[in-house]
Amino acid sequence: MRRAVFAVLALVAPGLGGPARAADRVIAIYNWSDYIDPKVLDAFTKETGITVVYDTYDSNEVLETRLLAGKSGYDVVAPSGPFLQRLIRAGVFQPLDKAKLPNLVNVWPEIAGRLQAYDPGNAYAVDYMWGTTGIGLNLDMVREKLGPDAALNSWSLVLNPSTMNKLKECGVMMIDSPEDLIPSILPFYGPKMDPKRWDDISKVTDALYKVRGSIRKFHSSEYINALANGDICVAVGYSGDVLQAKKRAEEAKNDVKITYQIPREGAEMWFDTFAIPKDAPHAADAHVFLNYMLRPEVAAANTDFVSYASGNLPAKKLVKPEILANPGIYPDEATMQRLVVNTAWVDQTQRFVTRLWTRIRTGR
Repeated sequence: MRRAVFAVLALVAPGLGGPARAADRVIAIYNWSDYIDPKVLDAFTKETGITVVYDTYDSNEVLETRLLAGKSGYDVVAPSGPFLQRLIRAGVFQPLDKAKLPNLVNVWPEIAGRLQAYDPGNAYAVDYMWGTTGIGLNLDMVREKLGPDAALNSWSLVLNPSTMNKLKECGVMMIDSPEDLIPSILPFYGPKMDPKRWDDISKVTDALYKVRGSIRKFHSSEYINALANGDICVAVGYSGDVLQAKKRAEEAKNDVKITYQIPREGAEMWFDTFAIPKDAPHAADAHVFLNYMLRPEVAAANTDFVSYASGNLPAKKLVKPEILANPGIYPDEATMQRLVVNTAWVDQTQRFVTRLWTRIRTGR
């Protein structure tokens, strides 16, 4: 379910002096952009001698299409939970050789346990990052429109037509992802709502249809800069993206004050994982890479870089204190219990959701 996405690019890890020769060790990684500390790739290559070719994509659908076509040439990919589940069922991945991954001792048991909703027994993937889908706010602009006492930690903020009509003036954007929005918003309607029941799905899509006229754009990355620059006041999006926007605003010193809220009713908890395609050309070295990424100090460096929580438990002690203390990145236990996991929809439900989402996007 990730996030800040730009042009697809290919990188060779820094300091390697050009393309790898045929005799060199090399792995090809396909991941979301801006989603790993470049220094980590550099250090990995210096330690192991393995060249990293790093390509990026902007949606799980792009990744899925490449993998289902076969012979992608990639050794490590980063599918999100429901897509991981679908691709496992399609036989795309090879089981992890856990004997080659001694650093699996560092995985966070609770995160690994929740990930089993997609990957029973954690047989095919390890969690890289996890986060939530919630609400990013430009505090000053929102307070100006709604007053100082308005509740900002509820889905009602973006579902109430009257409220949204006021926020329309300063700009609202939402991620273009029904897979994330629907399960995130469903807890607003009660704890027993089910993202698999069509009637429950329709409650969310009907509500979004009613406020669609107040939504400037559905997009899964443009809201980051828009929020950071003060071009919008509300963004429903991914936790790390909103916090990246906050960081960019602070670096720009533009007096834009951004905060991230996990709505009190609950929200979606998502996972981005590392998995190895069945036809990976360099599976052994892919395991070397995964084991390296499971080191606590490496996981902490990546969390510091992208502002997402790692599935590595010992890494928590090594991340920057301001990140660890941020409840939008590492929620407290009470909030964790309100987070929901949405598994992949069956094909018939997926088509139903696609029709509803098209109606919201187009107004027809």
